[in-house]
Amino acid sequence: MQVLHGIDVHLAAACWTSIVGPNGAGKSTLLKVLAGLLPHSGRVSLLGQPLATLSGRLRARQMAWLGQGEASGDDLTVFDVAMLGRLPHQAWLAAPSAQDQLAVEQALKATQAWDWRGRTLGQLSGGERQRVLLARALAVQAQVLLMDEPLANLDPPHQADWLQLVRELVAQGKTVVSVLHEISMALHAQQMVILAQGRITHQGACSDPATHRALEAVFDHRIGIHQLGGQWVALPGAPVAPSGFRPQLVKAAHRLRPLSSRRPFQLRIATQPCPPPPPHTAPSQPQFHPAHTHRWPNTWWRNASGPWPKCRTCWPCPSLT
Repeated sequence: MQVLHGIDVHLAAACWTSIVGPNGAGKSTLLKVLAGLLPHSGRVSLLGQPLATLSGRLRARQMAWLGQGEASGDDLTVFDVAMLGRLPHQAWLAAPSAQDQLAVEQALKATQAWDWRGRTLGQLSGGERQRVLLARALAVQAQVLLMDEPLANLDPPHQADWLQLVRELVAQGKTVVSVLHEISMALHAQQMVILAQGRITHQGACSDPATHRALEAVFDHRIGIHQLGGQWVALPGAPVAPSGFRPQLVKAAHRLRPLSSRRPFQLRIATQPCPPPPPHTAPSQPQFHPAHTHRWPNTWWRNASGPWPKCRTCWPCPSLT
């Protein structure tokens, strides 16, 4: 069964791109195709080279993978699991070199898993296991890092650590592509790809208002994108669409290929850095508009003593007490 349709996406180098969308949109499938883990038609290129022409060892050196819900031997130690990331750099049945040992140590310390390097994977919690698998991907020291649901089972402090780690990787010139369900965390990326029903509905900078509108539309306007503390966050409780409203896919003619064209999809990880985000100026102060009703979480506020704000740009309303 065909899952992806008319895909033509360009992922910039030295840039963090987040892939988001509803359940079943094809996010994990897209990432696996990009990694060469699923059969596909069309063309996938990595750093300017067709992925199909690269040997398995060279591909494993240039691109690291962290899958969703990956299984690993519970009897392996944390250090041994992280050392698996060094296999593309080792000769057949060769012992780990000093460089391999150093790379694993750095990866485990980066994910705060070094202190239990001698414990087996079966002795760890779900969050601890996820940090070890992330260390295995980091130990590859690849130029491109693909991560599917990397924040699964991580508590908020370790999610913040992951965010800082990704920023450091991008600052080093690495390319990071992540599939995330945590929309507020995904908005910290530089670029965003939005999927719905196997199609790309939007691709753009995470700070672009057009990206925010596309996010709200793809989730049926059940979330709202707001600026809080100098960063963009996704909050529930956005105004409900009118009865009978059917959200339309955000059209981007230069990115979407219609099915009638029968042209194969293309995925590219480029060698050029991502473009700078468009300038955005937030309103200096909330703008209030009279309205009959205003949607508040789990409550309908009526204009009894008003005025209440009507648009989402002035939410939350400081006059509500």
